[in-house]
Formats: sequence, structure tokens, C-alpha cells
Amino acid sequence: MNFVTGIPGLSRYAPTEPLWADTMTSADFQKVARTADELGYDALLVPEHIVLPTELATTMGAHWPHALTAMAFLAGATSRIRVLSAVVILPAHNPIVLAKAIATLDVLSGGRVIVAVGVGHAKAEFDALGVPFKDRGRMADEFLEAMPILWGEDDPVFHGRFVNFEGIRFEPKPVQKPHPPLWIGGSSPAAMQRAARFGQGWFPHLVSEAELAGCLATLRADPHFGDPQRPFDVMLSVSPVRVREGDHRPIDGGTGAPIPPLSAESAIDAVGRLAELGVNWTTVLYPGPPARSLEEHLDRLAWVAEEIIART
Repeated sequence: MNFVTGIPGLSRYAPTEPLWADTMTSADFQKVARTADELGYDALLVPEHIVLPTELATTMGAHWPHALTAMAFLAGATSRIRVLSAVVILPAHNPIVLAKAIATLDVLSGGRVIVAVGVGHAKAEFDALGVPFKDRGRMADEFLEAMPILWGEDDPVFHGRFVNFEGIRFEPKPVQKPHPPLWIGGSSPAAMQRAARFGQGWFPHLVSEAELAGCLATLRADPHFGDPQRPFDVMLSVSPVRVREGDHRPIDGGTGAPIPPLSAESAIDAVGRLAELGVNWTTVLYPGPPARSLEEHLDRLAWVAEEIIART
């Protein structure tokens, strides 16, 4: 199993982010990243929104990073750990510019980039960017088809409705071959079809452990998936957030925050169950109330590393 951790304060997502993280400095972000690197975590998770509609900002918070910028900062502060977007809103970006940013970061980080992408759900975000919301799925499909051509071919050629290039050179090529892993985020039928067709992994949203087996069976049965034994990454947290799809309001009358495991043993058992279902990337929380300071957060990262990661 591979273990992922986030960086407090990169976003201020109300269900999960502590208030003390609002005052984190550049040095604090580096300290968290380097600590996770030294403790043996496998990836740092980086979210993204470019803008948020006012009504969604009340439940999700308005403070979100540009994923590739944050990933570059974190990769530069570390030496081993991977950087994982969760998720890049693919149609919000020019695919050629995004492919360049990903390839450049993959080279400079020594091949430590994983890119999870989604199509987005907030129409006002697309309106502000001048991107047609109704076309976001078709745009994402075309971008996912075009970017690997830029990364892999010496004389890349692509002609589509939203992307066109010919007679160009594109370098540097990524270090990872054939290219950095592309994971597809989301749990809609369209997202799962996209994962089967284009993805090297799937990052479901608001899917429970009980639902996962059926979802994966559907995904692997898709005719675009190909060889059912091919390597395919699946990311699912031991303690997912508990919010409604769309508006991110809590579904249980509480905060929507994840419920941590009761003990190290229950966390290890949960990791084992997920592994049996096909999950190979996860996050694990400390079994207790949220950390009240940066130092307490770092202590809990160390506890998870010693009690969970080292024992699984």
C-alpha cells in the first residue's frame, strides 16, 4: 500500500482544514513536506480550484491553490516523495501549456509526478474562465488523448475540435515513460468510463468502501479498459469526507469531516480490506481529535508512519 498525506493550509476546505493552518508560512509548508518525505509517506496530495462560485465558497472555502504551482514548490522542497494533484480541473487549462508544466516538473523532480484530473462541477468557475461548461467532458477526453502525444512523439500531430497541433516540437519529454501516471477523478458513470479509456488510475469521490467493489467491477468490465490484469492504481481514503455531491454540505448533520479510525489496529484492518478490494493508495488519519497546532500535526504524521505505515 502507498500512503498519501495532504498539506494543511494549501486549501481551506471547511470540513477538513483546521483554523490554525490559515496562518501557515512558506517555511511551514516546507516543514510538513520534508517531514512527510523523511517519514516514508509516498505522496503529497495537492488540490485545485481556480475560482469558486460564491455559494460554494460558503461550504468549501475560497482559498485553493493552483495545483502545478504548489506541486512544483513541494517537489523542490523534498527529495523522494511524489507529488499528486487531487484534482487538476482539466478543461480549465490549455492542454499544451498544462502538458508542458507537467513534463517540466517531472524532469525537475526526477519523475515524481502523478496527475489526477477531473472535469469540474462548478459552472460559475467555467464561466469566469471563459470555458464552455457543457463541453467540459468532451474537452477533457480530447485533452487526455492529445497530451500523451506531446509527451511521447518527436513530431506530435493532433487535430480535434478543441486541440490542434502539427509541425511543432515539444520538449522536454517527461522522465517517466510513457508519461507521468494520469488518474481520473470522480465517480460518475462518465468519469469511470474516462478512467477505463484514458487512465492509469482512478481517484473516486464520495465512494464508500462498501460501494467500491461494484464500482471497480463496472470499471474493469468497460470494453475500453483492455486487459483486466493491467496495472491500475486506485486511491481511496480509510476515512473519506462525509459531504453531499455538488454543494459539499455535510450529510450527517455534523461537520462533514472524516471519522478517524478508533485505533492503530482498526486502521491496519481497514487498510487491509481496501487492499483486498484493489486499492493501492490511501490516506490514514490519527485516531483522535484534530490536531490543534502544526507541531501536533507533525507528531501525528510520525505516529501514523510508525504505527500504520511501518506495519503494513
